[in-house]
Amino acid sequence: MSMTLHPVTEWLAAALLLIGAFFLLVGAIGLVRLPDFFMRLHAPTKASTLGVGGILLASMIVSAAQGRVGFAELLITLFVFVTAPVSANLMAQAALHLRVPTKAAAPEGAVPERRSN
Repeated sequence: MSMTLHPVTEWLAAALLLIGAFFLLVGAIGLVRLPDFFMRLHAPTKASTLGVGGILLASMIVSAAQGRVGFAELLITLFVFVTAPVSANLMAQAALHLRVPTKAAAPEGAVPERRSN
């Protein structure tokens, strides 16, 4: 079944696909290049969530232009936007509990100095 879409719909879907692919690429590069766990945690949870959101928005636009509701895409989007921050928070809490080392400098006054008795 071949169906032609309106050129504006095609351009909008293509732009959203490019934006989504850009954010996914940035997330993948960040995951590889950042130096420690806490910094790497932001790459897949922030950039990749935006990337998946852009691709799913493009899919919803194309499905709406073809006359069907993109209900599955909407559910996937909601699932990704809800689970990514929760899983990142749980991983960060586990890493803090395990005292995973970090290369980031703490702001002055953020960590209380130990007193010797």
